Amino acid sequence: MKRGGAGSRSAKAPAPFPSREQLLDFIREGGARVSKREIARAFHLDAEQRVELKRLLKDLAEEGKIARGRGRRLAEPGTLPSVAVIEITHIDTDGETAARPVNWPDTLPPRILVAPERRSRNALGPGDRVLARLKRLDDNRYEAHVLSRLQAAPPRTLGVYEIIAGQGRILSIDRRSKEDVIVPPGASLDAEPGELVWAEVRAVRALGLKQGRIVERLGPTEGPRSITPITIHDHEIPVKFTAEALAEAAAAGPAALGGRDDLRPLPLVTIDGEDARDFDDAVFAEADDDPGNVGGWHLIVAIADVAHYVRPGSPLDKAAMERGNSVYFPDRVVPMLPEALSNGWCSLKPDEDRPCLAAHLWIDGEGRLRRHHFTRAMMRSAARLTYGEVQAAADGRAPAIAPAMAERVIAPLFGAYRALAMARAARGVLELDVPERKVIIGADGRLAGVAVRERYDSHKLIEEFMILANVAAAEALESRRTPCMYRVHDQPTLDKLTALREFLESLGIALPKAGTLKPKDFNRVLAKVEGRPEARLVNDVVLRSQAQACYDPANIGHFGLALTRYCHFTSPIRRYADLLVHRALITALKLGEGGLGAQALDFARLGEHISATERRAAAAERDAVDRFTAAFLAERVGSTFTGRISGVTRFGLFVTLEDTGADGLVPISTLPKDYYRHDEAAHRLIGEATGLTFRLGDEVEVRLLEANPLTGGIIFEMLNGVPAAGTRRRGRMPRRVETPVRRPFRR
Repeated sequence: MKRGGAGSRSAKAPAPFPSREQLLDFIREGGARVSKREIARAFHLDAEQRVELKRLLKDLAEEGKIARGRGRRLAEPGTLPSVAVIEITHIDTDGETAARPVNWPDTLPPRILVAPERRSRNALGPGDRVLARLKRLDDNRYEAHVLSRLQAAPPRTLGVYEIIAGQGRILSIDRRSKEDVIVPPGASLDAEPGELVWAEVRAVRALGLKQGRIVERLGPTEGPRSITPITIHDHEIPVKFTAEALAEAAAAGPAALGGRDDLRPLPLVTIDGEDARDFDDAVFAEADDDPGNVGGWHLIVAIADVAHYVRPGSPLDKAAMERGNSVYFPDRVVPMLPEALSNGWCSLKPDEDRPCLAAHLWIDGEGRLRRHHFTRAMMRSAARLTYGEVQAAADGRAPAIAPAMAERVIAPLFGAYRALAMARAARGVLELDVPERKVIIGADGRLAGVAVRERYDSHKLIEEFMILANVAAAEALESRRTPCMYRVHDQPTLDKLTALREFLESLGIALPKAGTLKPKDFNRVLAKVEGRPEARLVNDVVLRSQAQACYDPANIGHFGLALTRYCHFTSPIRRYADLLVHRALITALKLGEGGLGAQALDFARLGEHISATERRAAAAERDAVDRFTAAFLAERVGSTFTGRISGVTRFGLFVTLEDTGADGLVPISTLPKDYYRHDEAAHRLIGEATGLTFRLGDEVEVRLLEANPLTGGIIFEMLNGVPAAGTRRRGRMPRRVETPVRRPFRR
């Protein structure tokens, strides 16, 4: 009966052959990989149709729409099986354990978050391999539930090797592992006392310190020159390029004019800091000659054409994608691209022809963008200018810039900037005033000081030109329905707003509760404290209340800039996100070779990856400045400083110094003897017996007790406090010590 039924069905008309979209939907919904046989059964295909199915699946695989796995099973590219071996890569800033598939190819892997193990006594760490059941959360993320551990990587610690009581010991400076390690005979790798080393912890004693062996020597720790190598290792910043990437960069050469627009006659100039080494943006402005736009301006923002040199899937591209961005330290840069490109062919050096991607931007007299046009071009920078020089020329203060250039180039730039500033004010951009610390390195390479970085209108000019070009790039990609790597910034969360509102109420400042807050609501708060002693602190607290900006192909707008669409287009030498936007524009506008290609299918994962590398870079840069600042203050231990309380916790106070911006801890154990109650809502510590009160924003005098350049840790002793009415109940002081995470707001 069964055979007869099958034969009768074959006599009927064949089932409808599935379309490409139906096939892709079926494979996508399958979750795990499916076979050709399963597809044929699901769509009731006959023998002839199965031949056609084989041909169609081959075409989809060649187009990158599906991937083949073991046993010829099919899935979307990047899809993982339901059970797989994964390797723990890191613990992210939110405490999530992240992993990647073992033996994954060179493409960017899906993001895997490992669910906590309730019964395990030993936490997973980087390098551990486990067999895990994978649950797909969305197109690019999986949740892993550990089935069994396969291989545990020996934990590593960073520290200084010393000989103590005749025994080798590593004094840990690793932020992830503070415990010192004993080095038994034969495990020192011939390290000298005082050297910075990496060590693997090999064994654990029943009692006492752990034991380990040195696996890498990094050199002596004396002086500030060791600070950046320590920070690079601490944050696992990729430093070395592959031989293939270096060879590709070395083989690069000048680009031909070909079909590019010739912008070389125009006086485009670069404006950067005095210590800048790579110049990836140049600017030009002139009055718009359109009679319908009286008072308007024509701007050109020319950006280095990195996409001409770095093609998708190449060794250079893989190296750039791995890094995600350049990392800037006070004494050096860890570049995203090899020096032959970052400081060579991709750098817009004066009087040298350079290929660029140029944004022509037309604005009206009030700074509103009227239209834009992108083109591939050839430019020749007329000058390499600094912010200080440009500001001096604008102010008429003995400029280092020739009067002719000041009149022809600088004056129109500031004219356009004034219009853009009007648009910025009308938009209601979040206007935070958070000083940035600058570490000063002398000509001899020694640490000369730490100061607050100056900010001129020339800085704001470049910032507004870049923002305008970024908006135009996002608009151009949207209008052509091309994938865009947006720079998104969400609204503050309810929890952060509640904490901010409580803090502001303690200062007598109200923050609106009803409706959706806008940046201008925060600006009103900042305006109320302008010129007051607590102004700097309020700016800092408002900053901490903001969400963290990131990269995402799904647009939610940019809250801080009050923009509905925004991306990063202006720094492809140092940010992979900008390179992706360049490739998308090349594809969308048909500007030649070097477009997106198959990367368009990978934007969600790429967004997560480069957001993570940016956070890594920001943390490393911040830690390096902290360490350099500690090195600068190390010679001033015992000195007295004026500062403000910038953080109040149950274990002590954080104080920020006025002159250097250094942050340090005042442990609660060093405060005058009392039981201190932590009033979290009012951000203060209150001594119950003495009534002594320490409140967020208070100006205080502190003595420096300790400054450790290896860790960046600074410890103060409080010399004064504010008496207030307090209760008489005594109690025990809290003991637990934690360090809060402070994240910068990056546009």
